[in-house]
Amino acid sequence: MKTKKRSWLARLAAVAFWLALWQWAAAAVGQEVFLVSPVRALSTLVGLLPTGAFWGRVAFSSGRILLGFGLGCLCSAALAVAARLSGAVEVLLEPIIQLVKATPVASFVILALVWVRGRELSILISFLMAVPVLYSALRTGMASADAQLLEMARVFRLPWGRRLRAIWLPAVLPAFREGCRTALGLCWKSGVAAEVIGLPDGSIGDALYRAKITLSTGELFAWTFVIICLSAAFEKGFLALLGAAVRRVCGEEQP
Repeated sequence: MKTKKRSWLARLAAVAFWLALWQWAAAAVGQEVFLVSPVRALSTLVGLLPTGAFWGRVAFSSGRILLGFGLGCLCSAALAVAARLSGAVEVLLEPIIQLVKATPVASFVILALVWVRGRELSILISFLMAVPVLYSALRTGMASADAQLLEMARVFRLPWGRRLRAIWLPAVLPAFREGCRTALGLCWKSGVAAEVIGLPDGSIGDALYRAKITLSTGELFAWTFVIICLSAAFEKGFLALLGAAVRRVCGEEQP
């Protein structure tokens, strides 16, 4: 208990230090157009919270980014299973996965605007960012499955359902959980970046762009803080649910 309390105190002290440094820097600059103070950014955020437009933008962007992430989970799982079952599929997928990993988000966004409308752009970009990360995580988890247990299951003709629960899920779920930790953050960053370029009405990215062109630096900082909070909240919530599934299947305590 004391260790946890000290840890929280240390974190709060670190946050207080950076907020004080931010306040000092804003006072030194003396121009809110270039750098607003944390107090000003917070007051702007408080002014946005009661408005329906704020929650509409949050729902719009969250729904599309999470939909892209969910589709990425399903697609990466299907591709990972196919690659496990067929070496030819694995060889065919490898250059595509590497290409998606290496291509800048901006390039994907500009190309995608040729094929999809701005309102669906964040779904596609979030999907593309999630698939390589989750595919690699699932392949790593599959590779870590105990070969002796798999051979024993084959010899004794264990049903697929029992093999899945006893061998595959304990190997795959922890790796998948860590992959989701990375993929969710990428989805939020890339999804909002796609909205800033595609400018769909009613999105967070559209609000960021409007704040930029009108030099509303307070709103720019406020919306940035909202994006960070949303990303962290959805990550913690999803990982908590996935962690419960891992504990249920593996019987292990996850961090």
